[in-house]
Amino acid sequence: MTEPLVVGFDLDMTLIDSRPGIAAAFRALSARTGVHVDADAAVARLGPPLRHEIRLWFPPEEVEAAVTEYRGLYPDYAITPSTLLPGAEAAVRTVRDLGGGVVVVTSKLGRLAQLHLDHVGLRADHVVGDLFAEGKATALTAHGVRLYVGDHVADMVAARTAGVPSVGVTTGPCTEEELKDAGADVVLTDLTRFPAALSALLQLAL
Repeated sequence: MTEPLVVGFDLDMTLIDSRPGIAAAFRALSARTGVHVDADAAVARLGPPLRHEIRLWFPPEEVEAAVTEYRGLYPDYAITPSTLLPGAEAAVRTVRDLGGGVVVVTSKLGRLAQLHLDHVGLRADHVVGDLFAEGKATALTAHGVRLYVGDHVADMVAARTAGVPSVGVTTGPCTEEELKDAGADVVLTDLTRFPAALSALLQLAL
């Protein structure tokens, strides 16, 4: 392999189940602002940037203030309840065992993503946040990512835009069919299947 192995991972619902904590943060936001947010509905569609969800509940002139308020609440409510998804630790370890690097590219702010990784004990060489869909491609290219793993159709768009193979996992809101339609080269039910599949996946990345 002439190029270094660098694998990119999305965060929410790819490496971690952040739904309980995010729901708690939204409920805290409702209590703080008096604006109802259906937390269960919000966590069922994780993937797009925070503002997309906030705009569904707050009038336009209040969106930015609500985003700031939510992010202020986030460390106290959303980090501790997050857990590793099945196979996440082994997937990262497999990349490390091959001498590879790990880059997390997420729509979440990088500093908040790092709090999650610290909590669950995963180490990434780089964490890049506040990017979505085509926007993630910039980070994938900048860090030499050769394979990107995510749970959302937007992650498949990111990989396609960056010109690298993509692996979809159905642990998030998107179905196998949706991920394939968005360009996924391989779709796994979860990351427990990632180590066994990696050799074949790397042939796509050559």
